[in-house]
Amino acid sequence: MAPSTRERVLVWTGFPLLGAGVGWLLKMAVGWLATLSWVPWQGPVRLVASIPEPYAAIGFPVLGAVLGVLIACYAEFDYVTATVTPGLLTVTHAGRTRTVPRAAVDAVFLDGKKLVLLGHRSEEVARIGGDFDPEAFAAALQAHGYPWHADGDPHADAYRRWVDGLPDLPAAAHVLLKARAHALKKDRTADAEQLREELAELGIVVREEKKQQYWRRLPEHPGDGRRQP
Repeated sequence: MAPSTRERVLVWTGFPLLGAGVGWLLKMAVGWLATLSWVPWQGPVRLVASIPEPYAAIGFPVLGAVLGVLIACYAEFDYVTATVTPGLLTVTHAGRTRTVPRAAVDAVFLDGKKLVLLGHRSEEVARIGGDFDPEAFAAALQAHGYPWHADGDPHADAYRRWVDGLPDLPAAAHVLLKARAHALKKDRTADAEQLREELAELGIVVREEKKQQYWRRLPEHPGDGRRQP
């Protein structure tokens, strides 16, 4: 599964053309704004408007087109591609490829815009974000016998909202969750994902809604010292 050739062509031609058009409109708007004395930032506006022709007529659309190419590059980077077989799922996103055996998967579902795979102990085997077609993924996974949960996380009722200092969690988990809350607040996605993995090593599964964290504990996690209900 991957974006169609048509979709990729539209992205790689559409964004640069749109950017060039916006650049041309911006060039026209700057010239008009420079004639209005009440418009703020008159110094920079008049400086830009003073760029002589044909440099302005060429430069603005070119800069817009370059911006469009950069957006297309980001879109390409964010695509999710996958190969699904009865025994193996291979997913690539943002240059990272993950391979998960079908035998290791107990549940597959969508958590917001992310694809989540759970193992037989309800641990997260993979959590994949990016640009993909949820309906196409669901159809392909179900066709190959993967346990797709259309209603979402089968363990959703087990999550509790994280509160710093909650006695049900070890101190190490609170340290990681506090650091992760800061990462989410600052939109540091990579840091938040790394901290999610470190929490998983402690037997804690974490998810977020509007930057609020919710957690659940894996049953019978090694080193936990007690059996979870």
